[in-house]
Amino acid sequence: MIDLSAIRAAVAPSQPRVLVLANQKGGVGKTTTAINLGTALAAVGERVLIVDLDPQGNASTGLGVDRDERPVSAYDVLVGDAELADAVIDTSVPGLSLVASTMDLLGAELELADFDHRSHRLNDALDAFTRSDAGRAYSYVLVDCPPSLNLLTINAMVAADAILVPLQCEFFALEGLSQLLRTVDRVKASLNPDLEIQGIVLTMFDKRNNLSDQVAADVRAHMGDKVYRTVIPRNVRISEAPSFGKPALVYDYKCAGSKAYMKLASELIQRERDIRHAAA
Repeated sequence: MIDLSAIRAAVAPSQPRVLVLANQKGGVGKTTTAINLGTALAAVGERVLIVDLDPQGNASTGLGVDRDERPVSAYDVLVGDAELADAVIDTSVPGLSLVASTMDLLGAELELADFDHRSHRLNDALDAFTRSDAGRAYSYVLVDCPPSLNLLTINAMVAADAILVPLQCEFFALEGLSQLLRTVDRVKASLNPDLEIQGIVLTMFDKRNNLSDQVAADVRAHMGDKVYRTVIPRNVRISEAPSFGKPALVYDYKCAGSKAYMKLASELIQRERDIRHAAA
């Protein structure tokens, strides 16, 4: 098991770091990464809040929160019917909380069109939350976005300190990444000048497939140090875990996927420490 206590002690954020997991392509391991990275961070003593901004609600279901256990959701927060603090649910994972999604988010884009500052709804809600005593108790907020570059994703990017991009090791990976980077540049130019790419996580890596090695090499050649050294393997236990309403690290902490997410958490904490030191 990786000992992150010394690393964690060196990283003492005064307020939560908001990281958005985004990729307009579905099936790349975005929600899986949100759930298991959040769990891995919580396992080493971090307080983590996952905001499920995907109408499918897979992050909520994957953490064992049934639909009838979501009386206040991300939708209520976005449309102004509730404060973000009212939507926070404790999960079965110690140190890991959730703002759940409901199907109401499907219509949120149309409803928000009539709101002033419609791109800043999540940012305003998170800003108020992170300034409160309850919000400052968290060290990370992970926002799981829908697999599209719509108003929900734009809201997440406006609220973000940085973006974490899960990228499946497949043929069209770089093409999809280029589209996402263009969107990030537009958001940075007009809505959130401080937005950065925190890192790119290669997912569903199959060591038996030469294509996975080729894609990984191509992404590293184009993006350099932005690509995490840790690679998330294609793993059956990771795929099984959501059907039991558990993160893979709870379902089978010894499997290859769980170990990879613990390594990713270690690398993320180290990267965050370097970012803070560089800004100091």
